[in-house]
Amino acid sequence: MIVIGEKFPEIEVKTTHGMMKLPEAFKGKWFVLFSHPADFTPVCTTEFYGMQKRLQEFKKLGAEVIGLSVDQVFSHLKWMEWIKENLNEEIEFPIIADDRGTVAEMLGMIPQGSTITARAVFIVDPKGVIRAIVYYPAEVGRDWDEILRALKALQISDKHGVALPHKWPDNELIKDRVIVPPAATTEEIEKREKAKKKGEIECFDWWLCHKKL
Repeated sequence: MIVIGEKFPEIEVKTTHGMMKLPEAFKGKWFVLFSHPADFTPVCTTEFYGMQKRLQEFKKLGAEVIGLSVDQVFSHLKWMEWIKENLNEEIEFPIIADDRGTVAEMLGMIPQGSTITARAVFIVDPKGVIRAIVYYPAEVGRDWDEILRALKALQISDKHGVALPHKWPDNELIKDRVIVPPAATTEEIEKREKAKKKGEIECFDWWLCHKKL
């Protein structure tokens, strides 16, 4: 089972954009790989429509998107054609045709007792490290805005060395502020108190401090 913090495995895949090597194809970029149970299914169609609508938002964050299912490439292409003709939305990101299920099994995307993939999402950073993994069952569609939020939060965390609260930037407790990592020594606790007096941070206690970016 692939876990957060591991390197994304080096694999060659067949896609609607031709053969690709992962993670090499997205070297130096973030990318989001997501699987769907099957082409020409209702929930998956709504997800692809929604992802395409947000594709430029992912790209603004320097991230690429790639889909996957155990369908064959001609099925992907025909489904994309159907979406364009009937929903007036052209799917621009590549879709992996994992018709033998090799990639899906390697990434742990196929639930026990199933022959189709779960709704899995992998967020991978520019170094090829898996930073987030999300799984949904076949009967529940995903919220791409939450995946966008998680991607943005990871980037901010890396850049500023902070943590992000529940529902950031709309947290009920501290709104759009970010969390300062808890102090690990008495010296750091003293530094927190000084920073608090200067108005640089606000704290509920020394282990729960927050600030503006």
